[in-house]
Amino acid sequence: MQRRITKVLMFNTLFLFLLVSCKNNSGKNKSEPVSKEQISAEISKNLPEKSNEKVHAGKAVFVNHCLTCHQADGSGVPNMHPPLGPGSWVGKDPKELVAIMMKGLSGKIVVNGEEYKNFMPSHAKLSDQEIADVLSYVRCSFGNNFEPVTAELVAKVRSGK
Repeated sequence: MQRRITKVLMFNTLFLFLLVSCKNNSGKNKSEPVSKEQISAEISKNLPEKSNEKVHAGKAVFVNHCLTCHQADGSGVPNMHPPLGPGSWVGKDPKELVAIMMKGLSGKIVVNGEEYKNFMPSHAKLSDQEIADVLSYVRCSFGNNFEPVTAELVAKVRSGK
């Protein structure tokens, strides 16, 4: 008998709770149509501010082909992948950099006094413009300030002239 009373009380309490929560608050929750201008204004208000900084064409190539080894900040991975900042090979003759991109690199190298023995694959599959863009990006990023590399130079090195 006690169980039955408890069940009836629980059912009545739940029913009363549902009845109160579903009560119409005399139109307070009614929605009204919103204009396109209001929607646009609300969206614009929540967007981050536009940056005046121009995105370098080579950054996308770097992200897709170089970032894993050389890291987003160009710092590389100690004892594995060399950094791309000042004092690295980035300031070398652009023809040599293009050749490295075309053929890859393996064996021991020393960059900024540290030894690296890992392998860099060939990126000859990239277009002349993509190689020029990524090398130009690296040569003006990570604290570097070197002249850009042109697609014409890449084509010349690719052809062996």
